Amino acid sequence: MEKDFFIKNMVCDRCIKVVREELEASGFDVTQVELGKVILQVEKEKAINDKLNSILTKNGFSLLATTNEQVVEKVKVTILSLFKELPLQLEEKLSEYLSRKLHLEYSKISKLFSYTEKITIEKYFIKVKIEKVKELIQVGELNFTQISQLLDYSNVNHLSSQFKNETGMSLTKYKAMDQNFRNPLDQIV
Repeated sequence: MEKDFFIKNMVCDRCIKVVREELEASGFDVTQVELGKVILQVEKEKAINDKLNSILTKNGFSLLATTNEQVVEKVKVTILSLFKELPLQLEEKLSEYLSRKLHLEYSKISKLFSYTEKITIEKYFIKVKIEKVKELIQVGELNFTQISQLLDYSNVNHLSSQFKNETGMSLTKYKAMDQNFRNPLDQIV
């Protein structure tokens, strides 16, 4: 029978690749792997939980046991997926988007996320956005105005202000430092 297992800290395509390869190498019958979730063919769930958790932990991931943990991780994965393709195209409010994607009332999602992560969803979204700004600055192919447009800022001043509030430095100073001060996506909170 197929069984879904929800996984914490899967933030990119490399995570999907690592989880798939590690599980297949350990003899698991993997049906599907996506951000935050793996579907396995299992006979006895209890018998594989320890082995699965051991493999995941060894690679910086962990199983999510409770529904609340799973919802919080789904919020993170859903937000991160918005940044896979640029320009950022969020054609509705973030609250509406998350509610639709997770099939839950936003008030419930928001309370759960804030309680668990000690940060609001909106603040988390901004932090992810700023990490994407840092990445785009380091790539060096775009100017600040182009970056602001790609990430759906109203103007470059809005981006500049938000960047300074989050990092404590201006866009220009960050670019001039020419160093990697990015935070891993699985550690943004």
